[in-house]
Amino acid sequence: MTMTNEGTKMTRALRGLESDSSSVRLRAALAVGTAPDPRCVDALVGRCAIEPDFQVREMLTWALTRHASALTLPRLLGELRSELAQARSQALHTLSKIGDGRAWPAITRELMTDADDEVARSAWRAAVVLVPEGEQSGLARVLATQLGRGGRETRLSLSRALIALGEAMTPVLRAAMSDSRPHVRQHAIATEKLARDPDAGFDFAVEEAKRIVALGTTGQEE
Repeated sequence: MTMTNEGTKMTRALRGLESDSSSVRLRAALAVGTAPDPRCVDALVGRCAIEPDFQVREMLTWALTRHASALTLPRLLGELRSELAQARSQALHTLSKIGDGRAWPAITRELMTDADDEVARSAWRAAVVLVPEGEQSGLARVLATQLGRGGRETRLSLSRALIALGEAMTPVLRAAMSDSRPHVRQHAIATEKLARDPDAGFDFAVEEAKRIVALGTTGQEE
């Protein structure tokens, strides 16, 4: 009887994940996370790739973290090769939440330089979480190639990722402060200022960086 009830609940939850109503999908993901079932992993990962609602995606990720990483890891790593940008970005986001170091080799330079900003941002966050001890400097060098990329949110994400690497970021930022491209210099200076004074905020750091670049200096002496 219990097995029948469990099977019914799983079937109902899986059906709910396909509902046209975001609130129904949210409740279904919550139900699966509350009572993890290995048979739901494929459906959760598949839904992540196409789910339009941010809150539902977050609940899907939470539900996946409730399952054993031995089950979720292979499925999520497979999504990193998907042609769908959302599938890649959401898989990376979920991997960062799971925090299983076995995923590190899959966080490639290709993903960290992906043409889609959301994929790249998710890859930066995952990389910082998963990077093994001793490899932070190499990661910092890859991240530094993206300085100056995108709009405010993308640049803020990159700055936060670099700052999270601690001292490993210092050499690459100092090199970038002398880059021939003004937007790269500006982003590097803003990142360094944000690291030194996080309470001042990113927007203030950017304005200060613009002033420094306009004056033709690097800001390293300040």
